[in-house]
Amino acid sequence: MPVPKRSRIPHEQRVFYYALLSGLPAVASTVWMLWSNDYQPKEQWTLLLVVFLCWFGFALSARELVTRPLQTMANLLTALREGDFSVRARGANRDEPLGDVMSEINMLSGVLQEQRLGALEATALLRTVMEEIDVAIFAFDANETLRLVNRTAQELIAQPAERILGRPASELDLADCLEGEATRVLTRTFPGGAGRWGMRRTSFREGGLPHKLLVIADLSQPLREEELKAWQRLVRVIGHELNNSLAPIKSIAGSLNTMLRRPQRPADWEEDMRGGLEIIEARSEGLNRFMQSYARLAKLPAPSKHPCEIGALLRRVVSLETRTAVQIVEGPELTVLLDAAQIEQVVINLVKNAVEAAPEAGQSGEPTCCVRAGWRRLPGTLEIFVEDDGPGIANTQNLFVPFFTTKPSGSGIGLVLCRQIAENHGGALTLENRQNVTGCIARLRLPI
Repeated sequence: MPVPKRSRIPHEQRVFYYALLSGLPAVASTVWMLWSNDYQPKEQWTLLLVVFLCWFGFALSARELVTRPLQTMANLLTALREGDFSVRARGANRDEPLGDVMSEINMLSGVLQEQRLGALEATALLRTVMEEIDVAIFAFDANETLRLVNRTAQELIAQPAERILGRPASELDLADCLEGEATRVLTRTFPGGAGRWGMRRTSFREGGLPHKLLVIADLSQPLREEELKAWQRLVRVIGHELNNSLAPIKSIAGSLNTMLRRPQRPADWEEDMRGGLEIIEARSEGLNRFMQSYARLAKLPAPSKHPCEIGALLRRVVSLETRTAVQIVEGPELTVLLDAAQIEQVVINLVKNAVEAAPEAGQSGEPTCCVRAGWRRLPGTLEIFVEDDGPGIANTQNLFVPFFTTKPSGSGIGLVLCRQIAENHGGALTLENRQNVTGCIARLRLPI
């Protein structure tokens, strides 16, 4: 048989009962004295009524003094729970415990009000930023239902927010974007446009539940602008080189044609003709070298990687240099997967530049060996370095500018080609002046 549940006496009733119990001994003593002494019945009942009225009145007052502040605090906490932070308790006095509690609740309301205002301002700023940026932003919940969208995303889907919010990604033709690689380039057609799109997907949590943030940016316009700039730079470079060669060719050809049309030619006209044709041939050969260099840069094949012993590769390259001795700085035995032919070409160019920049052997007390080449192993990286004792680099900004050179017979393509080979291997090529001493150091870093 189940035990009946005892009814719980409310707190205010318990306070009232305790107040009655506290006055019960005094009331009982008073009643006993009234009935034991020789009083008139009228006096007995009058005094008894006054005692009972005072007894119950003060008990009720004690209950109100306890329950009213508790009700006030309950109302304040209810307002806080419902998000109303404007309600305050009046008469909060920190000189007493109850007033101290009221003051703390008032301060808590003020803090929560400031935080809510800051959150609203931050949310408004975030929405403004989302509306102004030119990338489409979608937020999906765990069920792949659209929960947030900005203005650009609405234009991409060609529908307003009120029609697409709450719809699954499959209906918006975005389900494939929520799967696969998180960052990739898409070539597809959306209702709001077609072209190439950069897509990035990240995850976040809201209310403890997983969500996905999808960002789609239009790459067509930036690519077209970069392509236009690249063509403009190419036309300027080629036009400059063509003008440098064609202008003297045109001038000399015109002078030779004028000389041949004269009825009376000077005695040394054949020598002038031969000199002019030699200049035309030299300029034509220079123009041909320029075009071959550009074709070589544009048609660089992808590296064919095979295991290669680095020490043997450097010794083989250094042995090709006959103008001056190049010192080998030995490193650890290391075999790396790379295209040996392309890396040899890079090291040959770097050694050649170092030898040409280094002072002549024996000049003004300089050491016999002014160029050093070696390799070392760094965390996850192979570094091949070539350093010289020359004057260093005057201007490092134009090192990798195509067709820029300070050498009379240079093509300005060597370092550009070397850097492209390094980047095709996933590495990097840097040139900088040495610290505290004269000279330059080139570093070719390749991933191991």
